[in-house]
Amino acid sequence: MTDDSQPIWLRPERAATGRPAVRSRAEITAAAVTVADRGGLESVSMRNVALELGTGAASLYRYVAGRDDLLDLMVDATAGELRLEPPTGDRTGDLVAVAEQLYAAMTRHPWLPELVLIRPVLGPNAVGVLDHVLDVLSDHPGDGAAKLQIYALLNAVVATFALNERAASDSPARAVAYLSHVAATGDKPRVTDLLEDLAASDRTPEERRTEALTSILSGLLR
Repeated sequence: MTDDSQPIWLRPERAATGRPAVRSRAEITAAAVTVADRGGLESVSMRNVALELGTGAASLYRYVAGRDDLLDLMVDATAGELRLEPPTGDRTGDLVAVAEQLYAAMTRHPWLPELVLIRPVLGPNAVGVLDHVLDVLSDHPGDGAAKLQIYALLNAVVATFALNERAASDSPARAVAYLSHVAATGDKPRVTDLLEDLAASDRTPEERRTEALTSILSGLLR
């Protein structure tokens, strides 16, 4: 069994004793991501990941200490999917580009936003994203703590967008039906104006999201 007193990336990839290793940490992580993509976060267990790999759950404990390790590995693996271009000098634009990459990863992995909010992880891939953000902010007047806060808020804002948009897509008819009812009463004129604005707008959800991210990140950078 592995020692979980340190982050998993500071531990040997496999236990030093016992049978020769037949799995890699990357294989186990990929299997856990597949299980989560297919069945949601609640389906991620040592047993289900072992089944995905065609092995017994007990054998996984030679590589990971338990489910928490799996979750950390999964979150960090998704950070490795980002394709980050060198900074252009436009801090806001460069951070919006990072945000769009994060959003795309959260769309591919619907379980990811929740984990980003409740258990942020800094493994090798996430540190690469952090380093990129620090590069974007290299001439920003804020100190290290301020830059780290920008990075944390960037992740949190994108995760919140992803969760809200997923909720809206899961039950759009009910939300619109109730808002339409409220607007029809005439008691909430601002809600009526909101619905009229949305109906008249020719902007796509993607354009609205980018516009909102630009405004939020511009404010953070000030």
